[in-house]
Amino acid sequence: MANYADIFTEINNAVLDLQNAQLQSYDRPLKTLARLLRSSDFEAANAELTADLDLDAFLASQEIGGAMLGSDVLAWPEEHEKVLGLTLLLIWRFAEKPDEMADFGHTFFYAGSNIMKNISAVTRQVIVPFNRDYKTYVLSRGQTAPKLVRPLTNRIFVVHGHDGEARETVARYLERIGFKPIVLHEQANRSRTIIEKIEANRDVSFAVILLTPDDEGCAKGGTPEPRVRQNVLLELGYFMAHLGRENVCALKRGTVEIPSDFAGVVWEAMDDNGGWKSALARELEAAGHTIDWNKVMKR
Repeated sequence: MANYADIFTEINNAVLDLQNAQLQSYDRPLKTLARLLRSSDFEAANAELTADLDLDAFLASQEIGGAMLGSDVLAWPEEHEKVLGLTLLLIWRFAEKPDEMADFGHTFFYAGSNIMKNISAVTRQVIVPFNRDYKTYVLSRGQTAPKLVRPLTNRIFVVHGHDGEARETVARYLERIGFKPIVLHEQANRSRTIIEKIEANRDVSFAVILLTPDDEGCAKGGTPEPRVRQNVLLELGYFMAHLGRENVCALKRGTVEIPSDFAGVVWEAMDDNGGWKSALARELEAAGHTIDWNKVMKR
């Protein structure tokens, strides 16, 4: 049950953050909540809850425009599971279009002219009860315990070899588009070994691996060919296991041998014309991060 506790703790934290958010920031915990609820471990439960439900038809069926401002009331289905399913669809919709949460609150949970008060009313009266009942529903299904879904941070680990130019170029680019690059040699040693430093700084959401031809190697009796340093391969494997392959992107510079068991991890050529920057931004966006494309395209 430890894994259940992990993921539901993250969901609870997202709901708490949403309750405490301001108008300028409520979209972030909302998107985090939606992402957690889309966990692959919840697929079966979510499919059952949303089967044959049409959110647009449900909203269109409501009588809107009562005589008094704020008098509109949602006519929820009588079946509890349908209420859960519709609320789940609403959360996903709100995460895609946060403004709709404000409009929804103004229409059905009117708390005054203050936009945030209406958003808070939706959180308090719809999302908080859903959070409680959804957990009960999932646990009652006897599903395999979900894996921990880590909250997104702007910390990106940069694994590198001896190519200092490549390291600095990637690190400064990540800073420019709003992330905090974690470069191991820039972190305090505190009398720790390398692996201890990695473990102490592994609270990241994504890792960028620089595959640069710093070493040479070959099979016994063969011709030496350019290879990445051994520490890079070790850290590559570490972050594949720690973050999942979908949260690791490699940038290959020059001619370098790609490990045969590297299949499944995205890698991009670190070309001189900067095309890798857009590619890396796309991977970060696919992993759930918000990307300011104006900063990406800025030269």
